[in-house]
Amino acid sequence: MALATTQDLQQTDWDVVIVGGGNAALCAAIEAVEAGARVLVLEGAPKPYRGGNSRHTRNFRCMHSGPLSVLTGTYGEDEYFDDLLLVTKGKTDETLARMAIRASEECLPWMEKHGVVFQNSLSGTLSLSRTNAFFLGGGKALVNAYYNTATDLGVTVAYEANVSHIIIGDNRFQGVRATIGGEELEITGKAVILASGGFQANTEWLAQAWGPAARNFLVRGTPYNRGEVLRDMLDTGAQSVGDPTQCHAVAIDGRAPKFDGGIVTRLDCVPFSVVVNKDGHRFYDEGEDVWPKRYAIWGRLVAAQPDQVGFAIIDAKSLDLFMPSVFPPISANTVGELAQKLDLPPCAVETTISEFNAACRDGAFHPTELDGLATEGADPPKSNWARPIDTPPFYGYSLRPGVTFTYLGLKVSTSAQVSGTDGLYDNIWAAGEIMAGSILGQGYLAGFGMTIGTVFGRIAGREAAAHVN
Repeated sequence: MALATTQDLQQTDWDVVIVGGGNAALCAAIEAVEAGARVLVLEGAPKPYRGGNSRHTRNFRCMHSGPLSVLTGTYGEDEYFDDLLLVTKGKTDETLARMAIRASEECLPWMEKHGVVFQNSLSGTLSLSRTNAFFLGGGKALVNAYYNTATDLGVTVAYEANVSHIIIGDNRFQGVRATIGGEELEITGKAVILASGGFQANTEWLAQAWGPAARNFLVRGTPYNRGEVLRDMLDTGAQSVGDPTQCHAVAIDGRAPKFDGGIVTRLDCVPFSVVVNKDGHRFYDEGEDVWPKRYAIWGRLVAAQPDQVGFAIIDAKSLDLFMPSVFPPISANTVGELAQKLDLPPCAVETTISEFNAACRDGAFHPTELDGLATEGADPPKSNWARPIDTPPFYGYSLRPGVTFTYLGLKVSTSAQVSGTDGLYDNIWAAGEIMAGSILGQGYLAGFGMTIGTVFGRIAGREAAAHVN
C-alpha cells in the first residue's frame, strides 16, 4: 500500500512511524519493512519535492578494501577517518564516525540491491573516483528508486504530512501530531524514527544563531526542513549535540534562488581563481587543499565578509577546468571592465589582480592534484594552482553562503537511539541530518552526509523493527 486516507492513518496502530522522507528515512523504512514491520513514512514535502536534501546529492563516500562497483583502488578506514579529522578539526565522535565508515563498505551493495544505480565519476566532479560512488541520475534517481522499492515492499507514504509534535510519555514514544490534507491527526505507533533533517530553511532560527547576517544566506537545501521536529524534541527534553552556528555551507552562485537551488548552483572554480570581497580584496588562500576537502569551508568564509558576498575571478585559461554553475559567468575583455560589471571598485580589483600576478612563480600546473604552484610574498598566499590571471576574456561569479543543512541535532547512541534527560528513550531512533552533528562538529567531507544517513537509517530501521517484534 503506497498511499492511505487520513482515516487509515489515524486508525492504524503502526509498528514504525518514520518522520521524514529523504535518504535516511527511506533506508530505515526498507530495513524495517523487510524485518516484518508495518511502516508509515510521513514526508513533509509534496510528492514532486519528496526526498529532502537527498534530491540534490550526487555521490556516496565509501570505504573499500579493493575495487568495488564503480570505485577504483582502495580507500581504507584510517585514511577515511583522517580525511574526516582534517575537515572537522577533530570535532567528531570517533566511535560513531568509525562505525559509519566501516559500515559504508557493506552499504554500497545494499544500495545496488535496492535499486540505486552507480556510474563512473565524470571529469570536473571533484576527482573522487576512488573515494565516492556517483549515482546515475543523481540524488533524484536515488530517491525515486528507494520510494519504488519501499512501496513495492508495502511501506505506506503520506505526503505533505507536517509533524508538529512527538507525543512522549514515561520516556516512550506514543504517537505524533500531524497536519495532513488540512486535517489535524494523531497517529499512534510502537516506535518512531526521526529523519526530518535540520533547520536550515528556518531563517529566524538561523538568525538567532548567526545574527542578522544569516538573513543574507541562501539555502541551497530543501525549503521543507524547518526544524519543527528537532525543536519539539529539544523542548521535550531530548539531549542536543552540535553547535547551532555550524552547518554544511558552501559558496554558491549569488544568482541562486533563496531556497532549493541545489548542487547545480555550487561554484567549483575557486581553486583556479582569485576570490575578492565587495571591496576588491582577497581574504583567504584559494589553493589551500584539493577541492573535496575545502569546498565546504567557503560558505563560512564568504559569510564573514561584508554583506556576506564574494566574487571569484578567473581568466580564459581556467574556464574549462571545473564543473560550471547552472548560471553562465559574467565576462569582459579587461579586469577593470569585469569589476564594473560585478559592481566592484575597478581600481581596487585591478590592484589586487596585479599584485597577485606579480606573486605567481613558474612551475608545473596540475589541476587535479596538489601541485605546489604557490605565490611568493602574497598575503594571503595561494598554496597551489597559482597562475597569473592575465589571459582575456576574464570571467567572474558572485558568491554567497549556501546552507545545505545545519549540525545542531539530537544525541544518539551507536544503535541510533535518541538520548533524553533520563537516558535513552525506549523506542525513539534518529538518522540523517537530524543527528549528523554527532559526527560532524564542523566542516564537511564530500559525500559523507549520505554515508551518515544510509548507515544510521539502516541501523534505526533494524533496531526499531526488532523492538516491535
